[in-house]
Order: sequence, then C-alpha cells, then structure tokens
Amino acid sequence: MEVYRCLVDGFLIEYCKNLSKRDFSMKIASFSKNRKGKREYLNDSLTSDLSSKLNLSFEMKVDIPRIMRGQRQSVETLIKEEALLLVKYLRG
Repeated sequence: MEVYRCLVDGFLIEYCKNLSKRDFSMKIASFSKNRKGKREYLNDSLTSDLSSKLNLSFEMKVDIPRIMRGQRQSVETLIKEEALLLVKYLRG
C-alpha cells in the first residue's frame, strides 16, 4: 500500500489546488457521548466528483507488463497483481 500512497497524495494535492472555502460546508458532529463539535466537509457534489476522478486515476494505463497477458495494464490491476505476487512469495 505504501508504494502507491504517493499516487493518491499527488492526486489529492492537485485536486485541492482548485478548492475554495465555499466548497466546504460546516456540520455539527458528535465526538463522544457528551461532546459535539463543528467539522468542515467537502460538499456533496464535489465529494462525488473527487471519488469519480480518483477512481478514473486508478484506471490509467501504465507500461508495465501484466503477469497473464499484455504489455499495459491499469494501475488498479498492477496493485492487485503485485499483491498476488507478495502472497505467492510469502507462501513459498
């Protein structure tokens, strides 16, 4: 997971550059039984947009050969295949 954290960090940094204060809304949240506080949340439409764009970024193709076939794969497939390789290594 840590190997790919930089991809998400970079994506979020670029996405946040275009946000402004009006893109957030204040909500009252319960922190515990007797304690409430205000929290700022990204508005619903931008939250949906952020999720969609992040998902699209994992569908981006990279020039790393797949285990089974082909010379290109999505980042999502790359992560899954590397997890499978790690499991195979750990199991001997």
